[in-house]
Amino acid sequence: MAAVPISNADGSVSGRLRRTTIATLAVAALVLGACSSTDDEDFATNDTPPEVLFNEGLALRNDGKLSDARLKFQEVDKLHPYSEYSRKSLINLAYLNYSTGKYTEAITAAKRFTTLYPGNEDSAYALYIIGQSYHKQIPDVTRDQEMTQRALAAYGELIQRYPDSEYAEDARTKIRVAQDQLAGKEMEVGRFYLKRNHQIAAINRFKVVVTNYQTTRHIEEALFRLVETYYALGVVNEAQTAAAVLGHNFPDSQWYKDAFSLLKTGGYSPNEDSGSWISRAFKGISL
Repeated sequence: MAAVPISNADGSVSGRLRRTTIATLAVAALVLGACSSTDDEDFATNDTPPEVLFNEGLALRNDGKLSDARLKFQEVDKLHPYSEYSRKSLINLAYLNYSTGKYTEAITAAKRFTTLYPGNEDSAYALYIIGQSYHKQIPDVTRDQEMTQRALAAYGELIQRYPDSEYAEDARTKIRVAQDQLAGKEMEVGRFYLKRNHQIAAINRFKVVVTNYQTTRHIEEALFRLVETYYALGVVNEAQTAAAVLGHNFPDSQWYKDAFSLLKTGGYSPNEDSGSWISRAFKGISL
């Protein structure tokens, strides 16, 4: 088999191959460059006024074309970042992402809005979207409650900064829901420890509910569980105090009746110790 010549005297074979290869690579680079830059160039040279782009986005949103509307508002934000319409587009992006279940994107847009426009009248709405986006991701009580904590913080900031806004009342309602969820988680873990006779660990969980979540539906059971665990440990005065506080605040509760009966088995009755942490936790609290 004849060998392929690498070079002739005049360089005709190798020269042609080299020139052909270089030319091919150059053409390919130009084609790829044109393909990759076309969209960016079109985007960068778009001189449509921001109000036109924004109104197009509104029209798309009103027509139910939410994905197209989102893209249009993103275009306003990128092309005219310091315009009034960029601000309006950003809050619309937060709303559209939230309404279509894109909660992470909604939170990002809303947080950016509150950072860039902290004093704007729509900041309350942006904070509300953040809270709602976290709230929608709250898992059942058996799972980690990070989203519940974040929702609580967002709603709390909304109420602190804008207590009279139209979103404040719903935020207060959602705060109660979030607190109930967090209390429920503590109760679940406390009962888990209690079943395994880890009374100290259980007490620590019930203590969180009594200290931090007194207005939730779990408070009656938490007080009873403290009666139960302290009594099992032989710390009778704390068991009596928990029962007395339970009876004072919830005299008709079945949990109080159960606590009373438990103490009675040992010849004891509810008796509040003013020096107990339980008494101090409820001092001045109106349930």
